[in-house]
Amino acid sequence: MPASTTPSTKAWTVTRRRSNRVEGGGGESFMMQTVRLSVADRVYAAAVREALSRSCACHVESVDHPDPASDGVLVLDEFAFARLPLPLSNPQRVVLITRKDPQLLAQAWEAGIVSVVSEDDPINTVLLAIMAASLRVGKSPSSATPGGISPSNSSDSAPIRPQNRTSGSKRCKIQ
Repeated sequence: MPASTTPSTKAWTVTRRRSNRVEGGGGESFMMQTVRLSVADRVYAAAVREALSRSCACHVESVDHPDPASDGVLVLDEFAFARLPLPLSNPQRVVLITRKDPQLLAQAWEAGIVSVVSEDDPINTVLLAIMAASLRVGKSPSSATPGGISPSNSSDSAPIRPQNRTSGSKRCKIQ
């Protein structure tokens, strides 16, 4: 069959599914990611839900009292965050939508939350934070490597050693 010289355009739909290995069986099972939305502003919550339904293959649940022990991503406003017991067991899966209040931001930092967006941010920024948290949820806590910035005081840091120099000092030649 001869090659076509006219360009063609195909529309592709991509559905993101989280893959989990089944122990012992070697096969894979696919699960849809769950996003639990606990936002008091019903209009804003509806906008986030609508944007998620258009952008992601995920199951969205609206909850009044988020359960930190449940699976999936938690999207919280500052009121839902205030009701959570601290410390959080998996803060990497929380997306906090809040005002730009230094005290609230400090509380989020101390809780270990890495995805904080402002209620004034565009909805696409909120979606990006939710998608990033969704990717982090797929990683098990034991295999995840800690990030470069952490609010916890870890004394297990490896020292940085200077490179071994086998030759004398090097100088830059300027012409």
